[in-house]
Amino acid sequence: MPEPTRPLLAVDVDGVISLFGFEQLPEGVPTRFEMIGGLMRCISTGTGARLRRLAEDFDLVWATGWEGRANQLAEILEVPEYPYLTFDGAARFGSSDWKLEALGDYAAGRALAWVDDCFEERISAWAAAREEPTLLMATESHLGLQDVHVEALTGWAAGLAAE
Repeated sequence: MPEPTRPLLAVDVDGVISLFGFEQLPEGVPTRFEMIGGLMRCISTGTGARLRRLAEDFDLVWATGWEGRANQLAEILEVPEYPYLTFDGAARFGSSDWKLEALGDYAAGRALAWVDDCFEERISAWAAAREEPTLLMATESHLGLQDVHVEALTGWAAGLAAE
């Protein structure tokens, strides 16, 4: 019997790793500022460990308008470089539906979890219509990827593996 394929995890950057509205962070949430691509970015210091934990159960892919530039985060987060999707200039701030075609093509035939801070109704409909198991995991842009997300994602992956 062939070995089951691990699910994919599509990871956005802005609002997931690079925080927006970080001045609203609760006291004690560890962050640091990094100059990336000529802009100062607020990065949650726990994100690298969270991504490493997720990589135990998922194949990670960057799903961000940063495209290949997302791998500039690899050294900062102490993670390997991940494959990335390209969007042919379709990226628009404040939405994510422009990711659907590339993500659908890349994830065809595989279970998919997607972490982003911006899911519109169209994305929920797309996820529900996929034949493969699909999970949308929304983050709050001022907090980004948190332990609660990791626990939910790894629980979902474990459920898939048990089926």
